[in-house]
Amino acid sequence: MWSGRFREPLDETFERWQRSFPFDQRLLPYEVMASRAHAYALEHAGVLSAEELGEIQQGLEQIAEKAQARDEFLEDDAAEDVHHFVEKQLVALIGETGYKLHSGRSRNEQIATDLRLYVRASGDDLTSMLADWLDALVTCAEEAGDATIPAYTHLQRAEPVLLAHWLLAYVEMFLRDGERLADCRRRVNLCPLGSGAVAGATLPLDRDAMARDLGCHAPTANSLDATSDRDFVLEFVGALSLIALHLSRWAEEMILFSTQEYGFVEPPEAYSTGSSAMPQKKNPDLLELVRGKAGRVLGNHVALMLTVKGLPLAYNKDLQETQEPLFEATTAVLSMLPLVTGWMKSVDFNYARMRAAAEGGFMNAWAAATYLVGRGVPSRLSHECVGKAVRLSMERGCDLEDLPLADLRAISPAFDQDFYSWLSLKQVLAIHDVTGGTAPARVQQALRQARQKSAALRGQVPAMATP
Repeated sequence: MWSGRFREPLDETFERWQRSFPFDQRLLPYEVMASRAHAYALEHAGVLSAEELGEIQQGLEQIAEKAQARDEFLEDDAAEDVHHFVEKQLVALIGETGYKLHSGRSRNEQIATDLRLYVRASGDDLTSMLADWLDALVTCAEEAGDATIPAYTHLQRAEPVLLAHWLLAYVEMFLRDGERLADCRRRVNLCPLGSGAVAGATLPLDRDAMARDLGCHAPTANSLDATSDRDFVLEFVGALSLIALHLSRWAEEMILFSTQEYGFVEPPEAYSTGSSAMPQKKNPDLLELVRGKAGRVLGNHVALMLTVKGLPLAYNKDLQETQEPLFEATTAVLSMLPLVTGWMKSVDFNYARMRAAAEGGFMNAWAAATYLVGRGVPSRLSHECVGKAVRLSMERGCDLEDLPLADLRAISPAFDQDFYSWLSLKQVLAIHDVTGGTAPARVQQALRQARQKSAALRGQVPAMATP
C-alpha cells in the first residue's frame, strides 16, 4: 500500500508483529458498509463511472457473502489489516478498478468509521440484551409477591424488605446502564468518512450524503479530531465496565445467598458445576466467572485510557492498540448477559428461609424507635430507648416483642400496649411508605414502572437499528 516510498522490504518478524488483521477482521462487515458509502460519493464526485460503481458494489457484496460463508476466506497472511484485505479481495474479483475505491480516503478515517459502526451495532445488541435481563429481574420480582428478605448494611442484617424491592434495586442499576448506552450512541453516531488522513479529503466528496448512507446523524466536524478520536471507544467500554461491575455485584450477592450459611437461593443446576473430589458440591461457576470477567472488562477500560492519554494529534499507530480491549470487553459483556438472564429465569428462592431471617435479629428496632417518635419522643432519645430495650432482650435471650410492657415502661413511659403491633413484619414493611420505599403498595407501583421502563428501553432498539 505504501511500498513506493521504500527501497527495502519490512523485517519479516516486524511485519507479522504489526499486523492487525488477525483481530480487526471482525470489522469486515463495517468496512464493507463504509466502502459502499464511499464508492457512491466517488461516483457522485465524478471519480467513478456508473459502470465502475456497479462493479465495486458487486465486488463488495461478494466479499461480504464469502466472509459469512466460510472462515478460511479470512485466512490471509499477507493482509496487514481489514482495509488492506478488502482492497486485495476487491482487486482479485474485479481487477484494477478495485484500486480506485481508495481514491480520496485514508485508512485513518476508515478505521475511525469502522470502529464507530462496530460500537453502534454492539451497543444496540447490548441494549436489547439488557432489556431481556431486566425483564427476567422484574418477572422474578413480580413472582415473589409478599416474600421478604433481610436487607444488609455492612453485611449485617439491617431491616426487612420485600424480595421484590431488593430485586428492583438491581433493575435500577441496569436501567442506568441502558441510559448510558443510549447517551453514548448519540456521540458515536457520527461519520468520519471524508476526513482523509488528517486534513480532510482531497476530492469534493459529499460528506453529508455518506453520513446519511451509514445512518449517522452527521459527519464529524474536524478532520484532525475525527481521525484520532477514540473517546467514543473509551466511553463505550466505560459503560461496559459499569454493566460488568453491576453484574459482578449481583453475582457476589447471589453467591453469598446460595451458601448453606444463608440458604436463600438454590442455584440452577444447568449453570453450576460439581467438584472432582467432593461428591456433594454444587459450585456457582457461572456467578464466579461473571465476577471474574468483570475484572477483565475493567482492566480493558484502564488499558484504553492509558493508551490514549499521551497521544498528540492526530493518528498514531498506538491507536491500533485500542481495538483489542474494545473487542474483548464487548465480547465479554455480550456473552454474559444471555447467561445471567437464563440463570435468573431458572433460579429458586427459599422464601421460608428468607422470611425467617427477616423476622429475627431485632430488625424491627427502627420501627420500634419510629413508634416512640410518633409518641413525641425526640428521635435521638427514642433511638437510645430502643437500644436499651434491645440490650435487655439480648441479655434475656428473647425478642423485643417478648419483653413485658412493664420493663419497657421502665425504660420510657412512652411505651404502651399498642407498641407490640408495630413490631410485626407486616407493619415494619408498611411504615416505609415513601416513594422508593419497601411498603408493599410502593413496591407494586415500582414494579409497574420498571416494566414500562424496560419496555421503553427495548423500544429504543428498532429506532437505533443500523439501516
